[in-house]
Amino acid sequence: MLPNHSTINITHFNIHLYMLKLKELLKIFNEGSELEMDEDAAEACNYYSQEAQKITCEINYEYHNLDEIRQLFSKLIDKEVSEDFRVFPPFTTDFGKNIHIGKNVFINSGCRFQDQGGIYIGDNVLIGHNVVLATLNHNENPQKRGNLIPSPIIIGNDVWIGSSVTVIPGVTIGDGAIIAAGAVVTKDIAKNTVVGGIPARYIRDVKL
Repeated sequence: MLPNHSTINITHFNIHLYMLKLKELLKIFNEGSELEMDEDAAEACNYYSQEAQKITCEINYEYHNLDEIRQLFSKLIDKEVSEDFRVFPPFTTDFGKNIHIGKNVFINSGCRFQDQGGIYIGDNVLIGHNVVLATLNHNENPQKRGNLIPSPIIIGNDVWIGSSVTVIPGVTIGDGAIIAAGAVVTKDIAKNTVVGGIPARYIRDVKL
């Protein structure tokens, strides 16, 4: 049997291999390249999905004060969130490492972020209950349908997203926009506009 210190070194080596794979995954995701879901890709995606589940389970199923939640969320996304960041559990993501959060962001309970393609949230953003941000599509060819096609969601500053909104891959929401509850956002939203419906359409300008 190997000594304890050898076992630790092997463990760190395996983690280091996964970290290299994470960089490769993020490069593919951020370039918008189609990821062929072969054995290596599936292994890496499953690994980081499990890591995200561990952290979100800790967030969701134990009581934590706001500072503890911020620490756990920073661990989840692998970058520090600001001291004014707030998220109300439960919160779920199946990756976590491509979420980017600005200052003074509030995420209400029940939100689901599929962030492989990149989720970029600006400053002073309000996100209501049960919002879904999805950044992945699949190849339409049935023989390749397991492949992942990433595209980022970009949310500007001072945006308010109402409850039960779904935002699909590749959408940019302009500064100051308001997305009405229950909307499905399928295309870019101009700044300082109110949109709603399925699919989301222009309703009026924001009252400034």
